[in-house]
Amino acid sequence: MPTETAPGPASGGRTRPRVTAAVLAGGTGTRMGGELPKQLLPLAGRPIIEHAIAAFCAAPDVDDVIVVMVEEQVPEVEKIVADAGLGSGTGGKVTAILPGGATRTASSHTALRALDARPGTDLVLLHDAARPLVSAGTIRRCVGALAEVGAAGVAVPSSDTVVAVEPGASGGEAIRDVPPRTSLRRMQTPQGFRLDVLRRAYELALADPGLVATDDCGVVLRYLPDEEVRVIEGEESNIKVTNPGDVEIAEVLLRLRDAGGAS
Repeated sequence: MPTETAPGPASGGRTRPRVTAAVLAGGTGTRMGGELPKQLLPLAGRPIIEHAIAAFCAAPDVDDVIVVMVEEQVPEVEKIVADAGLGSGTGGKVTAILPGGATRTASSHTALRALDARPGTDLVLLHDAARPLVSAGTIRRCVGALAEVGAAGVAVPSSDTVVAVEPGASGGEAIRDVPPRTSLRRMQTPQGFRLDVLRRAYELALADPGLVATDDCGVVLRYLPDEEVRVIEGEESNIKVTNPGDVEIAEVLLRLRDAGGAS
């Protein structure tokens, strides 16, 4: 059964908002080609998802963590959290492990419903469980931006030229447009929100029968167009493990980080 415990009490005389991080792993990770979801594959001897959860448990800016996992793997994540001492009852910050949906939008909505049922959170960070190398600095910058805006997304500049395409007259694809690279960013996570802003955006989104979304900042941008979504400086090492070769890259980056050589 999914586990859920009450969040730890706010410290007396709290002067900052309460921050909850939601680590989202609702998808199946089919592009990895294995039987296990990619979030459960080993990285330096520990499951990928454990690295992601541990990063938020260790972040001073985060008060508690919830995990949204594909339903049949919830017991495995419960064991990972317990064995690693990441649960709120064993010195960590994980207060809930919940079954998620088949899409990113469904998993985000699961986290949102959980927070609505448990008052106390002011700010929420939504993070892909397949990004195991998120740094404390990235988390801090994302939280800090929410003192000024209602939504913020971590991103890095695009080093490649990105083109828009359309069906070609002779078959295949043809370039339709070449946007200026200086205006393009590659989005990462976490994405941070004031909880009331994310709630309003999802209320509108879920009432839209044409909703197609893979990105929570995109939901805010589309349904609350007057709400500024700030871009926060990310890090190239904050990669998303999507394809089999990404695990090897992540292991190299992890060794460099642990040796003090990767920012």
